[in-house]
Amino acid sequence: MKHSDDRGFFAELVRDDENLLEHFGQASWSKSYPGVIKAFHYHEKQDDLWFFPTGHAQVVLYDLREDSKTKGETDVYYMGEDNPMLLLIPKGVAHGYRVLGETPLTIIYFTTMSYNPDQPDEKRIPWNDETIGFNWNTEFR
Repeated sequence: MKHSDDRGFFAELVRDDENLLEHFGQASWSKSYPGVIKAFHYHEKQDDLWFFPTGHAQVVLYDLREDSKTKGETDVYYMGEDNPMLLLIPKGVAHGYRVLGETPLTIIYFTTMSYNPDQPDEKRIPWNDETIGFNWNTEFR
């Protein structure tokens, strides 16, 4: 829900009555610089909920879930200050992003588990993995 007037705006990001996350674990905030690619990783136990308040991102998801009808499929989302949205990333879906444009990108994300440095739920896949086969280059048309 967004409320705007001549002073600016107020927007709600996440409400408990929306049931987007089965459990609240942690909220985090990160900044990335232009041209950076942060990909890929996935979780076995936690879901993520992403929001980019500033900057622009190309977000790539690749479904690794064995029991999913979309296993092996890639989805791409363009998110950020000009296209604000929340993106729910289920456990078992590899995800990453590239910073677009000339300004830094900030992400606020919520997870269903707190980060445990002794047992991190982070499985890494190279950004240029051949199985995923995603082309991170901008194609000029």
